[in-house]
Amino acid sequence: MASLSKKLGIGFLVTLGVVALLATAGYTWLRNSEWWVSVTLFHDDYRAENFRSFHTLFPAASIDPAAEPRELDVGQETLPDTYDFEGQSLSLSEFIERTETTGLLVLHGDRVVHETYYQDYQPSDVVTSFSMAKSVVATLVGLAIEDGHIASVQDPITDYVPQLIGSGDEGVSIHDVLTMSSGVAFNENYEDFFSDVMWLPIRIFGFQEPAADILAELERERDPGTYNNYVSSDSLALGLLVAETTGESVTDYASRRLWQPGGMADMAHWNTDHHGQALTHAFFSATLQDYARLGLLYRDQGAYNGEQVIPAEWVEAAVNPTEPHLQPGDNPDSFWTFGYGYQWWLPEDPQGDFTAIGIWGQYIYVHPRNDVVIVKTSTDYWFDENDHQSIAAFRAIADHVASNATN
Repeated sequence: MASLSKKLGIGFLVTLGVVALLATAGYTWLRNSEWWVSVTLFHDDYRAENFRSFHTLFPAASIDPAAEPRELDVGQETLPDTYDFEGQSLSLSEFIERTETTGLLVLHGDRVVHETYYQDYQPSDVVTSFSMAKSVVATLVGLAIEDGHIASVQDPITDYVPQLIGSGDEGVSIHDVLTMSSGVAFNENYEDFFSDVMWLPIRIFGFQEPAADILAELERERDPGTYNNYVSSDSLALGLLVAETTGESVTDYASRRLWQPGGMADMAHWNTDHHGQALTHAFFSATLQDYARLGLLYRDQGAYNGEQVIPAEWVEAAVNPTEPHLQPGDNPDSFWTFGYGYQWWLPEDPQGDFTAIGIWGQYIYVHPRNDVVIVKTSTDYWFDENDHQSIAAFRAIADHVASNATN
């Protein structure tokens, strides 16, 4: 009996040792794989570093800058001490700190009047945009129309992207995809770990599924063109549209038709799936000054250096939606109170301003009347709750800067 007990004890220890070895090996493999990055992407301990390293963490393709970049004059000026929000006067510096800002850049005209970085970020860092990327891919669609690759935004997207035939996108107009009105069922709940949007990076980077295959699975939940419902799948579909119609990768087309003629100064990057397709709903990385240069193009109706980089008609349509379900304010046919154009947001109580927004607090804010562009990057956990307050802060900055220039 003692011998049997001894054998059982040795067996248990050996089994425990094997389990421990396998667990250690499994952890080591996980820690050094894309799975680890996928599941720790937004963790408090990793967020700030991940947000400026996306192009090194996952597959990515580069976007080349202009040979002669657009020059921006520099002259640091003060920002307002306070801004008004919901009847209160609030501290701007406290807002910048509370929203975990990593960079804040303010342009008036072509002059950088404020540029500050936080959390060890530097001006040379290329920072991921998350859903600000949607405004970039929408711009590429406009350029593809200008180049004759796409006949009209009223054409069904499946006329150009056969991979989506049989999906919820079949027969949906490009216009309805651009305005997040496709009617496709896609769960965009960031608080639900099992939602479509949360599983998207795991499926793409972990399981290495093609983005097109994921889109092809989606079904339709409502009639297109009737309701504004924010779904990242629409922006991914636009990336497929650009690649299919131009015959180029999204990044090559972006280099040739936007980044270089727009005078961008630094190389940008767009993460791709493991099959080379740019993930155009997010994961676009650039410097803050180059994000500002994109804002300047939209402020100036698509023109730069005497050339029409983006068609003026496209810029006008992109930020001036006409349909009722796309209007800002209390709208029963929209999921939110901000209006929506061609992947650009229209704040409530319109002042002619518009903004690109990415989760975790990324913004390209444009106020044409005040001749101001603001870029803010952040790691803000409470980004959803802070969007309205961010617009209030940006409007205060824009008014302050414009007022100082006239005094």
